[in-house]
Amino acid sequence: MYTSFFGLNEKPFSITPDPRYLFLSERHSEALAHLLYGVTESGGFIQLTGEVGTGKTTVVRSLLEQMPKDTEVALVLNPRLTPHEFLLAITEELRVALTLEERSSDKAIVDALNRRLLEAHAGGRRVVLIVDEAQNLSPDVLEQIRLLTNLETSKQKLLQIILIGQPELRQLLARTDLRQLAQRITGRYHLEPLDRAETRAYIRHRLRVAGGGGEIFSPGAMSAIHHAARGVPRLINVICDRALLGAYSREQPRVSRRTAQRGAREVSGGDERVRSPAWMKWSAAVAIALLAIAASWLLLRPAHLPVQAVATESAPVAAAVDTERSEPAPPTAQTGEADDQPPAFPGEAAEPARAAEQAVDLEAPEPTVDAPPSQPAESLMDLLERRQASTDTAAAFGTLLGLWGLEYATTMGRACDVAAASGLRCLFDRGTWGQLLNLDRPAILSLVSDDGIQHQVVLVGLDVEGNAVLRIGTDDVTARLAELMPLWLGDFLLVWRPATGSGRVLGPGASGPEVGWLRESLGAAMDTDLPSAAPTIFDEGLREAVRSFQRSRRLQPDGVAGARTMIVLNTALGLPARPRLRREG
Repeated sequence: MYTSFFGLNEKPFSITPDPRYLFLSERHSEALAHLLYGVTESGGFIQLTGEVGTGKTTVVRSLLEQMPKDTEVALVLNPRLTPHEFLLAITEELRVALTLEERSSDKAIVDALNRRLLEAHAGGRRVVLIVDEAQNLSPDVLEQIRLLTNLETSKQKLLQIILIGQPELRQLLARTDLRQLAQRITGRYHLEPLDRAETRAYIRHRLRVAGGGGEIFSPGAMSAIHHAARGVPRLINVICDRALLGAYSREQPRVSRRTAQRGAREVSGGDERVRSPAWMKWSAAVAIALLAIAASWLLLRPAHLPVQAVATESAPVAAAVDTERSEPAPPTAQTGEADDQPPAFPGEAAEPARAAEQAVDLEAPEPTVDAPPSQPAESLMDLLERRQASTDTAAAFGTLLGLWGLEYATTMGRACDVAAASGLRCLFDRGTWGQLLNLDRPAILSLVSDDGIQHQVVLVGLDVEGNAVLRIGTDDVTARLAELMPLWLGDFLLVWRPATGSGRVLGPGASGPEVGWLRESLGAAMDTDLPSAAPTIFDEGLREAVRSFQRSRRLQPDGVAGARTMIVLNTALGLPARPRLRREG
């Protein structure tokens, strides 16, 4: 209905999951990392909880897409089952053949499952059981699940179990009669809603995927949507859809704060207005009071005093209470922020610091600057459109792997498989500009133009002013961050070389030569000794050492040595044969 009016190819805020609209915030990425760690390290339970609509299903879908090839998955979506029905559901997911007589016996089903798991183990495969909506599991079924973790060899568990559920799952597992199961949970993560900056990035991301260009939602509208939806992605979708419909019905080319608030009220079904945050009310009240004082002073001032001084001081105050009138200023690129900063989408990282001057979430009008008389250089957008044939995925992989001394063509199969055959690993991730530079590796950036077309380019370095040096085809092009950042939604793919060969995630409980290498390497990088009675065991002392290294290198201090930590550690050690970003000038 409203898609053509706003220049969209499709409705961007459908609540039906669509992989094309996948948006992984920092929280979602952390949750996914915890689940992937649980898959790679056998044993115990992994628990993921979150409020309704916070994106748990999105994380599970991402997990399924990134499962290692040697992993088999049993997915149970309807947990309202008896213990016997639950066992049958697992056998059906794993394609375990049962006779009619075996189907009627719990012991026969468990024995068949055990044989199936031993066969998978002998073949070098992992088996993972994922239970969604786990807060609806009965205590009897949870006890049956606990008993399944008793299926093990002398060295490891045969079945890794991941429980996904709402916050009630945490309350359920806190019961005294389920303490045996709770003690076997080796990883817990609670998924929080999106923060304000992430909500804006989420809205813009979905609009771009749907083919939208420009700012369809005003900054005030996005703030109102975040406040009404409390950062819950599903509610954001519903409110945005209703707001777009409301703007269309009034023939408004842009969704205003008032339209967004009206849409939120319609979604909630109540008459109460969407209330602004307390700091907005306080700031607006102060602004109005200051304006009243200034006006009173104008009336009472001596006649010989100039008026201009008062007008100059009161202008920003007047702008602060003039709702939905001025056009937003153009975004400014953020460069080099630390890992704990919000995603570096244009104009968002500096937003909290400007709260006072944005009392009702309005940007100042764009200042006018005289353009130079010389002919303007070709914009990055125009360049991407002109070189579209050189910005597809195959061309980007060919360039990236070429930096590692490898040749690649689509006839050779998946690019990451070609890389793996030479001891390399692919890391597909989402992050900020600062996080990407911290990894210091050439990377494929996915850029989305205003018409929704994706372009894959390779970041190979930075110039003296910190601008990006992109390789498109065989040419290196310098792109100003002010042009690049609005096109980049945070997705990147890089290649790295594990020093120990496997590149697996190392965390508490892991063991083997790779853990010994990690201990020695951290000691060398931090110029300290990390003694241990069991140097090849990932103990608490090693976890604290990993956290200390992560803090010193602006990484998430979770104490787990994943791909990001390993890449930065390799750089700190100065290991050879690892291309880094060029620093020109």
